[in-house]
Amino acid sequence: MSYTTISNAVSLIQSGHTVFLHSAAATPRELVKAMTARSHELQKVRLVSIHTEWEATYAEPEHVHAFYVDTFFVGKNIRKAVNEGRANYIPMFLSEIPRYFRSNELPIDVAMISVSPPDKNGYCTLGVSCDVTKAAIDMAKIIIAEVNPHMPRVLGDGVIHISRIDAAVEVDYPIYAQQINPPNQTELAIGRHVASLIEDRATLQMGIGGIPNAVLQCLTTHKDLGIHTEMFSDGVIDLVKKGVITGKYKSVHPGLLISSFAIGSQRLYDFMDTNLIMRLMDVEYVNNPATIRKNPRVTAINSAIEIDIFGQVCADSIGFRQYSGVGGQMDFMRGATLSEKGKPIIAIPSVTSKGMSRIVSRLQPGASVVTTRAHVHYVVTEYGIAHLLGKNLQQRAHALINIAHPDHREQLQKDAFEIFKVF
Repeated sequence: MSYTTISNAVSLIQSGHTVFLHSAAATPRELVKAMTARSHELQKVRLVSIHTEWEATYAEPEHVHAFYVDTFFVGKNIRKAVNEGRANYIPMFLSEIPRYFRSNELPIDVAMISVSPPDKNGYCTLGVSCDVTKAAIDMAKIIIAEVNPHMPRVLGDGVIHISRIDAAVEVDYPIYAQQINPPNQTELAIGRHVASLIEDRATLQMGIGGIPNAVLQCLTTHKDLGIHTEMFSDGVIDLVKKGVITGKYKSVHPGLLISSFAIGSQRLYDFMDTNLIMRLMDVEYVNNPATIRKNPRVTAINSAIEIDIFGQVCADSIGFRQYSGVGGQMDFMRGATLSEKGKPIIAIPSVTSKGMSRIVSRLQPGASVVTTRAHVHYVVTEYGIAHLLGKNLQQRAHALINIAHPDHREQLQKDAFEIFKVF
């Protein structure tokens, strides 16, 4: 494979093209910068992605003539642009995006990706993000790649031969890494409650952040847990090394850690590199409830922005303001429900950083319901566990108010009486 310059590589992008950007920690930083620098030469280039990292300067006001941004997940780098109308959000289950790409309903002209260096047979990997990117490179007419020695070589579906890459550029910078902070006391309290719901031999799905890390810290005495998740972070490493996570009793890929992407610290990326028990796979397969349900005791642990006293979960917006995206929450909540002895869980702090209750009598106007009240079996806060399965509306309200912050329970009870007329 012969390499080219970054400027030559991005010159393949033309006005009117649809360009896919590799996801999360695999976002090709230098290619994105070089593409953005060409904005004075371009018009109506449609940029498509899920969550990306680094700066999204292409969405700044001075580039609106050149780039039309559509994202399936709103991260912090694009949030302001979406809510100011310079970028757009497409709500879609993560598991459905690859099929949407492969149907050619959204034709992809160019995929800009980041890959690990080729092996002796000429094969690179998509590194830490296979997710929807596998489908994007399958369908793209042109593939432009950063080849980065810092990108881990990760086994699974994200394999691409150098012959498929139209323009490759050599880069050498550490891929995006997150600072992993220890859980606070609220998160640890939630973690202990969630851990009490997790059985030995369970298959876990969880994301990143304080609560997932707290849950994992509370699982050191569990046995033979498995991982089948949309994404994961550093918290699984110590449990694998301690023999708590073995995957021994999983039905789908026993013994292997299954995910579609990962984001975390450099320690995580070192752990993933050429790790024979690690597989990153196409998210259409990983997040398919028909795949998820085959594993026993699937315990899906997800979060929310707010949840009403009926159990409706708003997880991606603050009123009309778009905050994140639908993602894979519903994929796993449904998959866990269908799994033998599965448990779909929503775990949240009882209040926001400003002291506002996350358990509310009514969702904010414009709030998006990501997970319906019929899909939620457990809600956990630092004050306990609300088991909602089989409960009528009044019983649900009682259970949820009992785990709300004590400062907000009286008002929630008054609101519930107003709704039900008896409570």
